[in-house]
Amino acid sequence: MALIDTTTGKVIREYSIEQLQEAANLMRGYDLVALCAAGSGHAGGTLSIMDVAAALYLKVANHDPENAFWPERDRIVWSTGHKAPSLYLGLAFAGFFPIEDVVTLRKLGSPYQGHPHWVKLPGVEVSTGSLGQGLSIAVGMALAAKLDERKNKVFCIMGDGEQQEGQIWEAAMEAGHFQLDNLIGIVDCNRLQIDGWVKDVMGVEPLAAKYASFGWDVLRIDGHNMLQVVDALEQARMANGRPVLVLADTVKGKGVSFMENVAGWHGKAPNREELTKALEEFGLSGRIPVPRLLGKAGQYQVEVEHRLDRKMPKFAHEYWWNANDEMKVKMEPTRKGFGQSLAENGKDERVVCLGLDISGSITISDFYAGKPERMKRWISMGIAEQSATSAAAGLAKEGKLPVLGTYATFAAARNLDQIRTSVCYGNFNVLIAGAHGGVSVGPDGATHQALEDLFAMQGLPNMSVVVPCDIIETRKAADYLLLQHQGPKYIRFAREATPIVTDASTPFVFGKANVIRFRQEQANFAEAFETQLASAYRGENEHLSIVACGPMVPEAMRAAYILKKEFGWEARVLNVHTLKPIDSEAIVRAALETGIVVTAEEHQIGALAWRVSGVLTESTQLYGVPLITGAIGVKDRFGDSGAPWELIKEFEVSAEHIAHKAAELMAFRQRRAAETREEGERFFFSGRR
Repeated sequence: MALIDTTTGKVIREYSIEQLQEAANLMRGYDLVALCAAGSGHAGGTLSIMDVAAALYLKVANHDPENAFWPERDRIVWSTGHKAPSLYLGLAFAGFFPIEDVVTLRKLGSPYQGHPHWVKLPGVEVSTGSLGQGLSIAVGMALAAKLDERKNKVFCIMGDGEQQEGQIWEAAMEAGHFQLDNLIGIVDCNRLQIDGWVKDVMGVEPLAAKYASFGWDVLRIDGHNMLQVVDALEQARMANGRPVLVLADTVKGKGVSFMENVAGWHGKAPNREELTKALEEFGLSGRIPVPRLLGKAGQYQVEVEHRLDRKMPKFAHEYWWNANDEMKVKMEPTRKGFGQSLAENGKDERVVCLGLDISGSITISDFYAGKPERMKRWISMGIAEQSATSAAAGLAKEGKLPVLGTYATFAAARNLDQIRTSVCYGNFNVLIAGAHGGVSVGPDGATHQALEDLFAMQGLPNMSVVVPCDIIETRKAADYLLLQHQGPKYIRFAREATPIVTDASTPFVFGKANVIRFRQEQANFAEAFETQLASAYRGENEHLSIVACGPMVPEAMRAAYILKKEFGWEARVLNVHTLKPIDSEAIVRAALETGIVVTAEEHQIGALAWRVSGVLTESTQLYGVPLITGAIGVKDRFGDSGAPWELIKEFEVSAEHIAHKAAELMAFRQRRAAETREEGERFFFSGRR
């Protein structure tokens, strides 16, 4: 059995071993075309797992492409969610949807998200992306099948680096304890992860002995020998009384000479030239309609851009970044400021950095780059956020200055209890970096986009939270937090290049906001504004205030420019780089002196908006004072795959949206003022009569 027509009970198609090999080769070709069209993604692992994917979806697993939710189907869980293109192509080759549709991979609105989302695409069993969770989901599915007395199997695909996550071993223990013989784990043992060889980052072998000790039967195979793959999976289906693990030894980047066994191809997509070379090596030149597929992807992208343009607020002029000859801005990734700080301040022997597998991406590796003498203070923890957080607390207890970081969605969520109990409760001096905050991780999609992390971090007693606005402010914030600030601290910064709006002379005082005022158009955007500490600023009778943090500060500045040019309104921009402790005095003054406060955050609405609202409602100075407020941020939704700047538009957090909201509030105030005058006049004239 495998591909089944559930209306007749007949097998739709039988694949021979040779046909499966051919299908896997073709799937590899389409995989690289889709990645090339996306301009991002994970070539290495998608190529290593493709033989297993072909065997599962075309030969071994029972499912019906015309009946995706057939109750008796086998379930396939991709715990290693970044290999989503292999999943999509397995489904496509099985007939769930046209193969060519996968070329819209990672584009805004496409069901082929950077990490799989079952709500968007029938055939995908579960939404995954945060490593280490899939096996637990598979255990739950296997338990449900037992409870319902169904005979289906549950397959779970994992990576060998993923075995570093502690949750994997909780699930392994559970599967053995409950004797889940309907559960089949598959580990793609390609031996590489982002930071290098698995054995060097954090060794996981002997996996066979470890799983066996938890009550699993274990099979080890050549993951590129299709006969071995099929035989092992079919043998696993016959298990009785014990779960089965298939360890598939593979090659990362399989089939492409310049990709094989190269860690750098973990999260990289081929360009057009590299795609051509790869297809030649697969023997697929001319067999895949590359120009037509790339054209299809290009047309889809055009439609995305048109849709985004239609939903953007419109003004008399175009104000988008660098769209005009004036007000040009330079952009750099804020994460580089973090790396610069570690490179300089790492000379302090107390500083210890903990790696969590994406070290180069978040620039924490700058701590030791070119400085081999620091390697003894570089501790690679692998993909293990929870343990690393508590280990950092232990280091801090002994007088060290530990720094750990990963994507903000993992740095502040996966390990939240460890941060709360191990770090904050003990008030330990641990610096946590939440990298790639907001939507800046882009095409990776919702599982990797941190839109909730600031809720958690601000809610923890003893925790300080800083969200710098650009690369320069990130450097200043990291310098201060690392060597001067005592206690738990969280710094959040973006991945994408964002506008540089500060310089060396711009004030940065922890816990104190800056006021930014637009003065006049300049060739350089940043020079069109004046910045000073809020405590030193004297009001200029502005019409409204915009309170922002992080990359939304440049957007707020651009909104102030729009409001001045379009309406003649003056806006006071508050850069609240320190969310906790927040500068209450600056916020209250802005509210008293302007009467309108708009908050702007690249986060679910509330991390900044609710904190500012709390300040305003608690201030006795504002009792009885008319005040109008509005909030710009993500509106209670998960993220989506797409380019970072597309997502700024999609989530309605651009300067245009800030300016539009400000205009709405100004119009409301003007209407209320007119109504008040009319009421006064009616009262006056009725009194005279």
